[in-house]
Amino acid sequence: MSQADTGIPAPENPLPNYLPGEGRSQAPQRPRDGRFTAMAVSGLLALALGLLAVVLPAPYVIESAGPTLNTLGSEDGKQIISVSGHESYPAKGQLDLVTVYLNGGPQNQVSLFDVYRSWLDPKQAVYPVELIYPPSVTKDQISSQNAADMSSSQDLATAAALSQLGIKYQQQLFVDSTMADSASTGKLQAGDELQTINGKPIVDQATLQQELAAGKGTAVTIGVLRKGATVKATITPQKSSDGRYLLGILLNYKYTFPFQVKIALENVGGPSAGMMFALGIIDTLTPGDLTDGQHFAGTGTIDAAGNVGAIGGIPQKMIGAKSAGATVFLAPSSNCDEVVGHVPDGLRVVKVDTLKQAYDAVSLIASGKDSSALPTCTKG
Repeated sequence: MSQADTGIPAPENPLPNYLPGEGRSQAPQRPRDGRFTAMAVSGLLALALGLLAVVLPAPYVIESAGPTLNTLGSEDGKQIISVSGHESYPAKGQLDLVTVYLNGGPQNQVSLFDVYRSWLDPKQAVYPVELIYPPSVTKDQISSQNAADMSSSQDLATAAALSQLGIKYQQQLFVDSTMADSASTGKLQAGDELQTINGKPIVDQATLQQELAAGKGTAVTIGVLRKGATVKATITPQKSSDGRYLLGILLNYKYTFPFQVKIALENVGGPSAGMMFALGIIDTLTPGDLTDGQHFAGTGTIDAAGNVGAIGGIPQKMIGAKSAGATVFLAPSSNCDEVVGHVPDGLRVVKVDTLKQAYDAVSLIASGKDSSALPTCTKG
């Protein structure tokens, strides 16, 4: 039967039914360009390296500004500083403690991509992990130490605040450890409670230091309470490089306060909030408003005598303070080398060495009187 017989029109210009290799020529095969192969391999390598940069951990720690918390305010519905057993006064204004985020190291990992991106951000700092964390330290050890430091800073802040206000409290001193080859090695033990020096009651660390200084290196008799029994040891103190006479021991402290000061703060660790806690406690225990409603922030460790010590991450902490609206920042004098050149525009920095200096600075600025003479950090 022909196509016409089917009733179906024949297609126009039908293609010839070639068998492979029949009736048509094939284009000659060109040799593959070696440059294409090199580019493909390079692209795959770049992709692999990029993936590794995102996935593999880097031995660095990234430091950035964390949240600020007003020690006169509340957190999660709880007053940060509360007092029971003594009259307290609600305070207005802000005395902010400042924090930093630390990413990297044992607690979490950062990638090379994260590190590179942070290097380009002037608001962040990047450090080799060994500058921040001791070798082989674990995440749990870091968390435990941060919690212990925070608890200790709260006790020390309370002691410093009460000392500033002239309120008496009890302080007990315990031996935490003896230094290797020190004057006390083999004579004092961890857990010993220091009770007397040359027969005089040891009321606080100052009592101990004053008696050692008065003896000018002569042997002293230390009375301690050890496992319920009184033990006496004769120790010849050693002179340190700064001229002080030392027993060669590290101390722990236990405080008994005449009323309860509670600091409710979670998920924040370390000792650097001590000074701001102390200022907040003073404001809570005294009538009126220390800040006169103004916004202050600051950082620094504190000891029971009110001495303010250095902290880490101060450039990022100043950034956090300014972002939160603070206009004045209280910084430890020992951190001035890190302050200079990193102060955000619009933030005034006042350097302090003691709690009294910090209190006086806040009082003066809040009063509206001339505060231009207050010390600040300068070059050199």
